[in-house]
Amino acid sequence: MDLRLIRNATMRLRYAGLDLLTDPYLAARHTLPSYAGKSLNPLVDLPCAPEEVVSGMDVTIISHMHGDHFDAAGQALLPKDAFILCQPGDEARIVAKGFTRVAPVAGTWQRDGLTLTRVPAQHGTGHVLGEMGVASGFVLQAVGEPTVYWAGDSVWCDAVAETITRFAPDVIITHSCGATWDEGVLIVMDAAQTIETLKAAPRAVVVAIHMEAVDHGTLSRGDLRRAASDAGISPDRLLIPENGATITLAAR
Repeated sequence: MDLRLIRNATMRLRYAGLDLLTDPYLAARHTLPSYAGKSLNPLVDLPCAPEEVVSGMDVTIISHMHGDHFDAAGQALLPKDAFILCQPGDEARIVAKGFTRVAPVAGTWQRDGLTLTRVPAQHGTGHVLGEMGVASGFVLQAVGEPTVYWAGDSVWCDAVAETITRFAPDVIITHSCGATWDEGVLIVMDAAQTIETLKAAPRAVVVAIHMEAVDHGTLSRGDLRRAASDAGISPDRLLIPENGATITLAAR
């Protein structure tokens, strides 16, 4: 598998012979409102032309409908006949934006040797969960490829632990910027929770994304690397790609 991080949760994956796009967040730097009163969003520009991000995709996966995962620019640039997978309940909103090939994934979806399974995510805790709404993670499986668990917008929780136990992934993709909401309630993983994920899956490589892109994040790439080093995590077990970087991952 080749994983190219674009920005935030936007990735291009080459997996099982298919080109996959996740959560297209394609606005230019500082053209969207702030989440935390610190800065306009996104915090950084894309590493390439936005048209390049959406070109040649076989499947686009939308984890949930928050604005930093499928923004107006992404909706405008993604071809209206793009094949889109989403969580149940989001399909009507996506179709209403003019997209004609939208399939909700309640359990599993298969194509050309790829099996994609939707799994639960927990986008925060306590009363904030009601405001955040439902988000999903996805597991990718194929012969000759690593089993990949994209945890999505989720804190460390029982659902994440259960997915790791169920699928024994080779690769776990976490959203690890420590974003907070409503006076500091964590809504995605921070350094401690990313390290907890690594400890729960000692044979897996964790790829930390969704970093240094939105102003409610509280954790930088450097912060995460230092915390992992202090916890005794080897650099080859925790990959923290820069925007635009491509990494190749194999079954372990």
